[in-house]
Amino acid sequence: MMKRLYSEDRHFSARLDALLASGEENRDAVSRTVADIIARVRDEGDAAVLHYAATLDRTRVAAVADLEVAKKAWQAAWNGLDETTRFALQTAHERIVAYAEHQKLASWSFREADGSLLGQRITALESVGIYVPGGKAAYPSSVLMNAVPAKVAGVARIVMVMPTPGGTPNSLALAAAHLCGVDEVWRIGGAHAIAALAYGTRTLAPVDKITGPGNAYVAEAKRSVFGQVGIDMIAGPSEVVVIADGKADPRWIAADLFAQAEHDEMAQSILLTDSREQGDAVLAAVAELLPGQPRRAVIAASLRNRGAVIRCADLDDCLRVANRIAPEHLELMVEHPEALIDKVRHAGAVFLAGHSSEVFGDYCAGPNHVLPTSRTARFSSPLGVYDFQKRTSVLGLSPAGARALSPLAELLAREEGLHAHALSARVRGGHE
Repeated sequence: MMKRLYSEDRHFSARLDALLASGEENRDAVSRTVADIIARVRDEGDAAVLHYAATLDRTRVAAVADLEVAKKAWQAAWNGLDETTRFALQTAHERIVAYAEHQKLASWSFREADGSLLGQRITALESVGIYVPGGKAAYPSSVLMNAVPAKVAGVARIVMVMPTPGGTPNSLALAAAHLCGVDEVWRIGGAHAIAALAYGTRTLAPVDKITGPGNAYVAEAKRSVFGQVGIDMIAGPSEVVVIADGKADPRWIAADLFAQAEHDEMAQSILLTDSREQGDAVLAAVAELLPGQPRRAVIAASLRNRGAVIRCADLDDCLRVANRIAPEHLELMVEHPEALIDKVRHAGAVFLAGHSSEVFGDYCAGPNHVLPTSRTARFSSPLGVYDFQKRTSVLGLSPAGARALSPLAELLAREEGLHAHALSARVRGGHE
C-alpha cells in the first residue's frame, strides 16, 4: 500500500525526490486553458462570466447580478442551523479570532536626536476576495480561515466566491459567511471567478488581493493574475509528515495519515520513524482501519501513489528529512516534542505530541489552516492577519537631518550616474 524507504539507502535522495514530485508535468495544459479563460473574462467581463457560469459551474442565469447570494439567504442559513452545529461554528470562530488578534502588526516610529522622524504605518487592505472550494465538498472551515484574519486586519470589503455546481450554495458555508461578517457572496468558482475578482466586471467590482485554496485551475489562475492583484500563495495538494518514535500509538498515526489522504488522490501522507517496529505497526493499522473508511478508495489511491513509511537512523535524521520535505503539516508524535521543535526549520504548521492532531488545526484550535504546500514552507508562512495588512514607511527629516544626509545622498547618487537625484539632495543641504 505505502512505499517503504530507508534514509541510509544510497538511492534515497532520488527516491525521495520522485515521491515528492507533485504533477507539475501537467501544468502546461492547465496553463493554456486558464490563460484563455482569464483573457476572455478580462476582455468581455459579464458576458464571459455568464458563459463560464453556465458551462463550468452549471449555473444558468440572465445576469451576473443573479449570481450574488442575497444576505437574507446567509441569515436564513445561520438561523437554520441546529444548536450543536451553531455552537461548533461559534466556538471555532472565537478561537480563530483570538489567535488572529495576536498577529496584528502595529505602526511604529522613533525620533532621532536632530528631530527627524522615521517609522512605519500599518494599514488594512481595502478589499479582498476569498476563494472557498465547493466543487466536490463544502468547506465552511475555509470561510473561517480566510475571512477571520481579513476581518481582524480591518479589511473594508470581503468578497467570497464559491463554486456551486447546479447553482445551490452550501448552507453551512453561507452560515459561516454570516458569522464572519463577509460583505458579498458570489456563486461562481474556478479560473473565471479568480479573473473576475482580479479584473472586475461591470457588475462585480475588483479586489486588491485574493486568498484561499482551490484546484489546479484555481492555483494557476492565481499565479497568472499576480501583479494585477496580490495573492496569498499557490496551494498544491495537502500534505502531512508524521515523525514518530516507538512509543506513539500506531492507530492514531494511521488516522492522521488517512485525514490527509482523503482530500484527494494527490494528497501526501508520510511517516518518518526511527523504529522499524513502529513502521510495521502503522502499516498494520492502515490495513486494519482502511476498510471502514467511507472515502477508502481515495485514501488508498493517495497512500499508494504518494504515501511512504521512511525509516531513519534516529530522530535527528527524521528532522533532517522533514526539513528537506518542508511539509504543510508536521506532527511530532514523540515522547518529548519540545526537544525537537527548535530543530524544525521548514514546516507550515507544527503539531506537538499525539493529542495535537493537525485535524484540530483544520477546524477549531485557532491557527490558520491555509498553509504553504509543495515545499514552499521553505520561504512561505501560514495565512494570517499580516497578509491583509500593508506596511508603509515614513520619513520626516528635520532641517538638521537633511543637512547631515545631503552630502551622503549626493555622493551616492553621482556614483550611480543619477545627477537629478544628486541635485535634489544638494538643495536640501542648503548648497543651492
